[in-house]
Amino acid sequence: MTEGGTSDPVIRSRERIRALAGAGRRFGYGCFLVALTVFVTAYYLGSSTLWNSLTVALLLTGSLVLAPAIIFGYAVNAAEREEQGLPHGH
Repeated sequence: MTEGGTSDPVIRSRERIRALAGAGRRFGYGCFLVALTVFVTAYYLGSSTLWNSLTVALLLTGSLVLAPAIIFGYAVNAAEREEQGLPHGH
């Protein structure tokens, strides 16, 4: 066993997916925050096609990244609960 790690490939894979899902959630929610900021700024400064397009692009990008990240995050948590023999969450 390596220091700070594990030799089990399932646990390593699960941790890698957990890290990617966390990064995806941060990126997706960040896109939503920037889209909200752009929208409010455009509202007060005067709307243009560029700001509207940027807002829509950020919302679409955030949605496309965030949805799988949330699903994979829940899947990793469910796999750990199953492995520990804990009851299902539903």
